[in-house]
Amino acid sequence: MPTAIAVTSADLVLPPTDPGTPRAAVLPPPEGRPLDASIADVQQLLARYGHVVVVCPTSAPAAVENRLHAVRSLLESDRIALVRTDLPPLGAAVLVRQLCLLAGYDFSPGVLASAARLLAHYIYAGAVLGSVSRLDRVPVGLGTHLKSWLPGAHFAVLAGPTPQMVRVGSGEEALAGPEFATELLLARGRLQTDWPATTLVPRWRIPGPVQETPLPASSPDWWGTGKLVEFAAYLPDPAVLHQLVSSVRRETCHWCGMDLIGDRCGFCGAPLTVPEAGGGTYAGTRGTGSYAGAYTDTQDAGSYAGAYPDAQGTGPYAGARGTAPRAVDPRTTDPRRALPPADTGTAPADAHAPGPAVPHPTRALGPGAHTPRALP
Repeated sequence: MPTAIAVTSADLVLPPTDPGTPRAAVLPPPEGRPLDASIADVQQLLARYGHVVVVCPTSAPAAVENRLHAVRSLLESDRIALVRTDLPPLGAAVLVRQLCLLAGYDFSPGVLASAARLLAHYIYAGAVLGSVSRLDRVPVGLGTHLKSWLPGAHFAVLAGPTPQMVRVGSGEEALAGPEFATELLLARGRLQTDWPATTLVPRWRIPGPVQETPLPASSPDWWGTGKLVEFAAYLPDPAVLHQLVSSVRRETCHWCGMDLIGDRCGFCGAPLTVPEAGGGTYAGTRGTGSYAGAYTDTQDAGSYAGAYPDAQGTGPYAGARGTAPRAVDPRTTDPRRALPPADTGTAPADAHAPGPAVPHPTRALGPGAHTPRALP
């Protein structure tokens, strides 16, 4: 059975790209909802699918996360993964839709849960804002803050994968865009501007028409203003997403036994341990980073081999190279489709890394391993 993808808000559910893609299940918020009803919701998903991956933005209220932990603790189940993401609402919704696409393939629940961190590196999420005076999720300089008080000032802000902010206007600095082919999704708020379609699309060489969707209800709070147009550029091809995930070396979590990719288990949150190789407990076979060289034994055998050139850094997916055959090779038609390395620096500083699913050193919950938690 495929793994169920669940979300904590209906804002995170986008229309599927094709009729065969399963939709994410929505877990109602805890406000005014008894705990036993939340337990019943998750029990139904477990009974139908076997495993559940719940995507919960870090911007969600603390009561939402507390309710999820309480449900998992009371069910004493190690088949529930809590995936946290720092992406803004529209970017998080794109991530959920991509996970739903991958859930239809033969990926194990552990790989799906840990793939969320990898996919977040390839989502360019941002917005055009009428003011940045209340924006606190992206660094804002004093000069930019003062300019936001000028009449008619607009700012283009990129929240991920690398935060950036520029003032919209003549001689503006360009936002750093993707080096691979993407599609653009827009969600319009109360700001009247066509800057994403007229400026961002040609600069990022985005082909095809721009897709639009209603603005998520949580976007004004996330960006600090309702005068905005939110956008997200993403990989639309399911074959590319499948190969991107399948190309990364799989490991087995030493704590809960689930499959994983990257440096952290998506179910229990335990870090990947690498045997000593002449430098320390987590020293890799190359480099000196905490997880450097964790993926150095793969060979360039797939049709996408070499899509991660010079991936010898210290990020959670550093050194990952293509090992599985891909259904298509976008590089034969568009050289920009070759994907760059998903190395964003040292693994623990990953801007979009989900938090641990279970507070450590507690083991992933299972029968007989119940850990009491304060109920919300």
